Amino acid sequence: RRVHGAGRYPGYTEEAFPELFDSRAMLPRPLEKKEGQLSEELIRKYFEDGYIIIEDFFRQEELQPMRDSINQIVDDLARKLHKAMKISRLYDEFGFTERLTRIEEDFPGSNIICSKLGAVPNAFKDLWTNERLLNVIEQLIGPDISGNPAWNLRTKVPRNVVTTVPWHQDVSYLDNDTYKMLIPTAWIPFVDATEENGCLEIAKGGHRTGRVATHQCCHGGTFYTILEEAEMERTLDIDLEKDRRTCPVKCGGMVLFNNLIPHRSLPNVSEGIRWSLDLRWQRASDPAGLWGLKGGVQMRSSTDPDFKVDWSEFDAVNRHIVQTEYMKGDKTDLEEEEFDTTIQGPWMKKWEIVHMNHHVTRFLQLEEAAKGKS
Repeated sequence: RRVHGAGRYPGYTEEAFPELFDSRAMLPRPLEKKEGQLSEELIRKYFEDGYIIIEDFFRQEELQPMRDSINQIVDDLARKLHKAMKISRLYDEFGFTERLTRIEEDFPGSNIICSKLGAVPNAFKDLWTNERLLNVIEQLIGPDISGNPAWNLRTKVPRNVVTTVPWHQDVSYLDNDTYKMLIPTAWIPFVDATEENGCLEIAKGGHRTGRVATHQCCHGGTFYTILEEAEMERTLDIDLEKDRRTCPVKCGGMVLFNNLIPHRSLPNVSEGIRWSLDLRWQRASDPAGLWGLKGGVQMRSSTDPDFKVDWSEFDAVNRHIVQTEYMKGDKTDLEEEEFDTTIQGPWMKKWEIVHMNHHVTRFLQLEEAAKGKS
């Protein structure tokens, strides 16, 4: 049922830009391949199918700092929750694939708090700017590369509705500038991602129309946008019986996909946490796609081979805080936010709200508060 608004919604468009996402967007083959760069066949597959799976790209010693950093994030969260008497104990006898699950059982919503990181941890920065990884991204968008502000640590604890992401196009969460920008995503697991623990499922070729389908908000008890299968078939010319692809990938590999391809994550019905990170890049000349709330961070320059990344401006803005302030029209109470287990963002204004839950209720409260201040 319609809960909010009327008529066409700001996310709706009839425009299509297939040439920005299909094989016509392929760049000329480099004269000399850099370390880590992919074959022309794989790059073509990326543009034709909308995604590729690359096995054994990272060495385990490159990923171990990520696991260490995640362990520290979980430990910091446990200590903060314990000090505030939100959980009964620290659960520090449990390891990488179990501890957050135990904390979540004691204080539901802990996995959401864990994912609402502000400054990018150093290990994440090192992975995001990994030389071989940027060499691959250069094959997709050219040598002037910025990191897009929509990066996410996925805290996929077992049997949890908030960690099961429904069908969507990534542009449904970003502003409409991104409808005509190529934003490659690397989805990087830190355990083997399987069908059992909730790997990705992708609608192969679902980007070829260059269209953005009409999404809704919000799925079940979550803050996620909804892309109905009938809408995928109608607008994006997808036949899910033929086009859906399950994408298991071992730790050390990654899934590369674009911002128009419909995808989802399957439920985690295993006993362990499926940790993963999704990182995004864009051409440095393109807008960041986040309603002007946060800019990207330049990572590579064609005119400066010795370019050094300056993280200071990027780190100074917490995406989750500014999104809440955007909805509220006022400064956020940081103490109130510290243990808030809801997420809101501007994408909730883009689409019809068809389902109420505690995330949506808080969004509507913030929106009302903003109207009162205007």
